[in-house]
Amino acid sequence: MKKIKAAIIGSGNIGTDLMYKLQNSDCLELTAMIGIDADSDGLRRANAAGYRVFTNGIDDLVERPELADIVFDATSAKAHVRHASILKDMGKTVIDLTPAAIGHFVCPPVNLGEHLDSVNINMITCGGQATIPIVNAINKVADVTYGEIVATISSKSAGPGTRANIDEFTVTTRRGIEEVGGADHGKAIIILNPADPPILMRAVIYCEVKMKDEDLIRESIAAMEQKVQLYVPGYRLKHEPLFDGKRVTVFVEVEGAGDYFPKYAGNLDIMTAAAKQAGEMIAKHLLGQNQQVKKAVVSHETK
Repeated sequence: MKKIKAAIIGSGNIGTDLMYKLQNSDCLELTAMIGIDADSDGLRRANAAGYRVFTNGIDDLVERPELADIVFDATSAKAHVRHASILKDMGKTVIDLTPAAIGHFVCPPVNLGEHLDSVNINMITCGGQATIPIVNAINKVADVTYGEIVATISSKSAGPGTRANIDEFTVTTRRGIEEVGGADHGKAIIILNPADPPILMRAVIYCEVKMKDEDLIRESIAAMEQKVQLYVPGYRLKHEPLFDGKRVTVFVEVEGAGDYFPKYAGNLDIMTAAAKQAGEMIAKHLLGQNQQVKKAVVSHETK
């Protein structure tokens, strides 16, 4: 089967885990890992796996545009501002794993089908990928007036990039709750938990709703849980949704696949899994496999 060439910019934790996830793709051919630190674990692993390795950042891709049609940016929000402009001029499709919020916000089970032709899509944040689908599921049947999420992750899973982007995390996730989740107003909080042994990623979603048909809300949430599990098998509800007046509270947990991160780092794993899902659907769209894309999107919408 023909594949679309792809490259990863950023050889940190996110980029390295994404590399392992793309290795078994049936429609994406990973060609290169691009970083700035020749001694990084990511570049060493990429080199050992047989991929082209570059250490001069995006400038190396500018000199070798044939390396990729789809570029995954796993650097930082500030770096992506520069990268986005360069990659747009190069005519590349960009999947942004930083909270730069330049491209269209995408949560695969919610709105990926609307943005298959976008030149830059933003994967929001780990907290967003874990919680926005639930906000959206509740909003579909209950009209969410306010959505608040509290994402708790292991401190050990928060690398320099995550820590540098805390402000962007809260702003971008809030926007995603509103623009993709559908809440009239949103709020996002992140907590770094230093517990040892490390905890799994957990998130609490609070939604205030106009309509409260408990059965419809439960059904919608359960259906969305299954959609996310199609690409993040370790995603699950901790228990049944709680109802208190017109407030709905949902608790989710994310266990990673263990491709590169430890399994407790579900917060990082859900980002790379979502990016892979988006990349594959866009690749199939570019390859003209629109029937397969349509079936996948319909599966997400109706499962």
